[in-house]
Amino acid sequence: MDGNGRWATRRGLPRVAGHREGARAVRRTVEAAIEQGIGWLTLFAFSSENWRRPAEEVTDLTGLLRHYLRSELNELAEAGVRLRVIGERDRFGPAVQQELADAEVRTEANTTLNLVIALSYGARAEIAAAARRIAEAAKAGRLEPASIDEAGFAAHLATAGMPDPDLVIRTSGEQRLSNFLLWQAAYAELIFDDVLWPDFGAANLAGAIAEYTRRERRFGARPAHTGAARPEASR
Repeated sequence: MDGNGRWATRRGLPRVAGHREGARAVRRTVEAAIEQGIGWLTLFAFSSENWRRPAEEVTDLTGLLRHYLRSELNELAEAGVRLRVIGERDRFGPAVQQELADAEVRTEANTTLNLVIALSYGARAEIAAAARRIAEAAKAGRLEPASIDEAGFAAHLATAGMPDPDLVIRTSGEQRLSNFLLWQAAYAELIFDDVLWPDFGAANLAGAIAEYTRRERRFGARPAHTGAARPEASR
């Protein structure tokens, strides 16, 4: 979800105003995903690299996260949304960590939409952490290295038990993944939308899905049919 800062700058507003408007776009997108029948939606809310931003902006982002949880959790729960968090949550303070854990527990029985929030997340760090866990298990004799295949490796990632994304949408016109779900997005369709994230809404999501369904997904093989099925995991 990119473009909050540019959205604010073009309007002569402080960056935090862009982040606040970006939070409203999150609400619109979650509602649109439910209406579209999407089962999984992952939002890249805060990257591990975002900690390098000015302390004031990091504080604003953290405060906005807590505000979102407090103001939206009731509606998310009532709408059947299950909230999950991936990333290095231990880098946040104890209060934020507790609120995230409480939100996950409160919504864990919901099935309408799995909403995954990537916080303090970086794909390279995730892959390295998975490799360390595998190496430690092998060293301790709990794992035979020769038994590790792609599925076995994926079981050690933060997204273990979650489907790989069918579709990755990047806003603001940037055309890169920026360290997001690098392992999981190996065969995802990529769509780059010029719209800044605070202006993203139901029409943009519907347009991305329409474009997705026009594409032919081969996964390295010869096509068996024309067109793609509706995405089960939109991220």
